[in-house]
Amino acid sequence: MKIVVIGGTGLIGSKVVARLAQQGHEVLAAAPSSGVNTLTGEGLDEALAGTHAVVDLANSPSFEDQAVLDFFRTAGRNLAAAEAKAGVAHHVALSVVGTDKLSASGYFRGKIAQERLIRESGIPYTIIHSTQFYEFLPGIIKAGADGDTVRLSPAFVQPIASDDVADAVTRVALGAPANGVVEIAGPEREHLSKLAQRLMTLIQDPRTLVSDVHAPYFGAELEPDTLVPADGAWLGKIGFEGWLRGSEFARFAPAQ
Repeated sequence: MKIVVIGGTGLIGSKVVARLAQQGHEVLAAAPSSGVNTLTGEGLDEALAGTHAVVDLANSPSFEDQAVLDFFRTAGRNLAAAEAKAGVAHHVALSVVGTDKLSASGYFRGKIAQERLIRESGIPYTIIHSTQFYEFLPGIIKAGADGDTVRLSPAFVQPIASDDVADAVTRVALGAPANGVVEIAGPEREHLSKLAQRLMTLIQDPRTLVSDVHAPYFGAELEPDTLVPADGAWLGKIGFEGWLRGSEFARFAPAQ
């Protein structure tokens, strides 16, 4: 089976490509660096010829509101047109748990537009809503920083490790289209502010963390359950300490 992974050289994409190849599938890691660009359309028709499934893991190179919206709209339309021409049987896209509740955020307005295009394309699809990756936790802390203070919401999160995300995406790509949304998450639920404090304490970050229900999350205020999945989500196996041991912060992990 031929499968094209858009964004196949990134954090999740490279792991998905490796898993699919290990299972004997013909897999193409598509990215601008390999001559496939969803934003310009370059190389799409050639890459998708004879393809059964497309896994879209691409992300906007800019987080500026209009740039994100333009990226997801343009890339989504180009990809849908190329898939229709190639007769692709399954479009898989990775998105975020709570996207429909985060329209106050410019980034998530882009994701909402992307999902709408997928649903309206006529191509069989599965949209995977994932919780935040553990790998994004340093970036979330950075986004909440203001001088010597980090201000984050106490809303619940249920982070997932990138290896678990890759396992889930691979499984979905090899299955039948859901023509709807499936949710994936990590095994542990915790307040975002407490999880961030946990990492900051371990790595001896001297800044003060303030838990604030009004602290914006990439431009949107969170309800307690905005970022956690509903019952029935697929759950990964790697918790915080397991992720930490395999991360760039491994030297801070507690001894076993």
